[in-house]
Amino acid sequence: MIWLDTLVQGILLGGLYALFAAGLSLIFGIMRLVNLAHGDLIVLAAFLILTIVGTLSLHPFLAAILAAPVMFGLGWALQRFILNRTLGEDILPPLLVTFGLSIAIQNGLLEAFSADSRRLQGGQIETASISLGPISVGILPLMTFLAAIFTILALNHLFYRTRIGRAFRATSDDAVTAGLMGIEPRSIFALTTAIAMLVVTLAALFLGMRANFDPSIGPARLLYAFEAVIIGGLGSLWGTLAGGVIIGVAQTMGAAINPEWQILAGHIAFLLILLVRPRGLFPRAVD
Repeated sequence: MIWLDTLVQGILLGGLYALFAAGLSLIFGIMRLVNLAHGDLIVLAAFLILTIVGTLSLHPFLAAILAAPVMFGLGWALQRFILNRTLGEDILPPLLVTFGLSIAIQNGLLEAFSADSRRLQGGQIETASISLGPISVGILPLMTFLAAIFTILALNHLFYRTRIGRAFRATSDDAVTAGLMGIEPRSIFALTTAIAMLVVTLAALFLGMRANFDPSIGPARLLYAFEAVIIGGLGSLWGTLAGGVIIGVAQTMGAAINPEWQILAGHIAFLLILLVRPRGLFPRAVD
């Protein structure tokens, strides 16, 4: 029974990691851009929600609704005016720029909020749980997992059932040809990053309510996101969810054996899967 509970908790934890990774997978899948500042943008969104909560005395869920358009605009402007200029055959410029952005965000948050850890207070929802047969499941972890599924369903619907989704796919396949057909690739790239920032805001909301956060934790969130994306297969959204679940289960299983093994177990699972499936479980186009 203990191992069943550990398995369920690992699956639910995987939902949080999938939220971390979904925005990263989205950006890479469309423009082949590796955003090294992704984890720090999650932390930035968490501090933005915290600021709105403190200023307007709102519940974190309501604060996240107000933070979402701010992050959307930030993502659009960041891609439109900075990252678009780095795109090209050479992958080094976007890596260097996003690495510099990561450092700038960390130091900016450190200056504004200090190094103290913070947390979003969700009230009773943080401790509420429901019984599913022999095990008890927390409401907040369950909501996180359902939010991850909803996010991936929404993104897949956007890509495969809408007009703008066709533009996304065309730009992803061949930006030059898409441009000849009347699609503006740079505008599509900006919209992609803006949408990714909406996912980042959702990830920040659940991160802030489930754990403490401070300006320095961004790189660790980025690492979990990278591992989930690579395990699932680059550009595969459903694969990203699978990758997050695998890391989550590995971590909870490792912690059940020895608490010191929690993080290590997730990294070991990542390496083992790469040995068996170097391209990930669901290579691109299996999505």
